[in-house]
Formats: sequence, C-alpha cells, structure tokens
Amino acid sequence: MERRRWLRAIGAFGIWGSAGCLRSDDVDGTTPPTSEEAADGDGNGASATERRAAPSALPRPGTVEGDASVSAAIADRRSRRSYGTEPVTAAELGQLLWAAQGTTKRRTGRRDLRAAPSAGATYPLELFVVIGDPGVVEFDVGIYHYERTDHALELVEGGNHQTELQEIAVDQDHVGDAALDVVITGVDERTTQKYGERGRRRYVPIEVGHAGQNIYLQAESLGLSTVAIGAFRDDDLRTLLNVSDSHRPLCIYPVGRRW
Repeated sequence: MERRRWLRAIGAFGIWGSAGCLRSDDVDGTTPPTSEEAADGDGNGASATERRAAPSALPRPGTVEGDASVSAAIADRRSRRSYGTEPVTAAELGQLLWAAQGTTKRRTGRRDLRAAPSAGATYPLELFVVIGDPGVVEFDVGIYHYERTDHALELVEGGNHQTELQEIAVDQDHVGDAALDVVITGVDERTTQKYGERGRRRYVPIEVGHAGQNIYLQAESLGLSTVAIGAFRDDDLRTLLNVSDSHRPLCIYPVGRRW
C-alpha cells in the first residue's frame, strides 16, 4: 500500500482519539505497569501459562481495505445476526483486531498508541478470538489471544469451542453461527491504579465502547457482519479463555461474511 493510503487508513479509524470525553491516549502514557503486566513482560495481560504456542503473524494492517468511507460506514452500520457460509480471510480478521486495539504509533520510552482511546493510556482491554466454522482462512479452529505488539495471534487452546461459547452466551444462535467471535475482556487494575474506582465503573466501560464501535465500522467497511453481545456467564467465559479473575469479560462480537 502506498504511504499516503496507509496514513489515510490510520486517520479514518483513529478518529475516536480526537473526540475523547475523558483523558485519553494523547496524554502522557508513562503510568508504571501493573503487577500483572510486569509479570507478563509485554503487558498483554496473558500469563505464560495462558500462551500455549508461538504467535502466528496476521497480514499487516492495510492489506485489505473496504470501499466505504467513514461517514458511509457510520450511516450503514447495523447489528447483523445472520452470517454467510464463506470463511473470513486472515487479512480481514487482522484489520478488525487492529481497528479495535492495534498499534497506530510507537513511542520510545512511552506506551505505544492504539486505535481506540484509553484513559491515561492505561489500556486495560485484551482481545481473544474464538475461531469456529466456517472460520478464518489460514488459521485452525481454536481460541487465540491477540498480541497487538507483533500484530499476531497466540494460540490459547485448539479445537472448536464455538458451541461452548454459544452456550455460555445464553445459547444465542448467532454466536455459534459466525465464522469467529471476538471476545473483549478488561483488566481493571491497569486503570484503577491510576484512577481508582472511577476507572472500573466509568473509564473501562467507555473504552470497550470505543473499541466495539471501531469493530462495527471496520466490519461495515469490509462487507462483514457483527453484533455486540453482552449476555453471558462471566465465570464460565473466563474458564473458556483460560484467564484469571483479573480479567472482566465485557463483550462478544460474532463476525461473519455478509449474508
């Protein structure tokens, strides 16, 4: 992709950073890492026992682009619960994950900036992908963690777990019918250590809204379908993802080809 088109793509899906209603990721991001981030080493919130295999790189952001402008994607955005039978491509999945939490600017000595704003650049969100059937081209079925630093997927557990995820999400059919499900959790401690209880009650939920809208708009521009799911059993979802109680399950986004 030409540099100009790449910068245009970043600008289109980084619009939330300029309209933040709270102290966002354009401010000093030098907050010390939490105990969980320090233990992990790269701050991604997944412990060594949660990462089962070497990460598999996704196609770089901008490899695939949609035809819709930001304004058109906003106008056409809908919650879509029906999905086609064709798989999603690895490039499309990578673009969705980048739009939600991908790196948009690297900063020496400070935290990198991401595609969605974060209060004080504390970045509590973690993304997981449950790939089922029809799945994602070039990736096996399984549960993966999005490693945004390398723009890659780390295998948490192999096998098709979509039926189990559907049951956890109070048996909503579209969770199991989609090609994949993006699950977002929040590690509240990253934000509460700077902002206290206000961070847990206000800033983390605001942040998942920013990331979720980016998923919606990116999906719309790529001709994919998605819907935000908030009904699920938290403890069972943590068990499925193999994460600790420090992760608060926040939302599930089934994603599939436009029906």
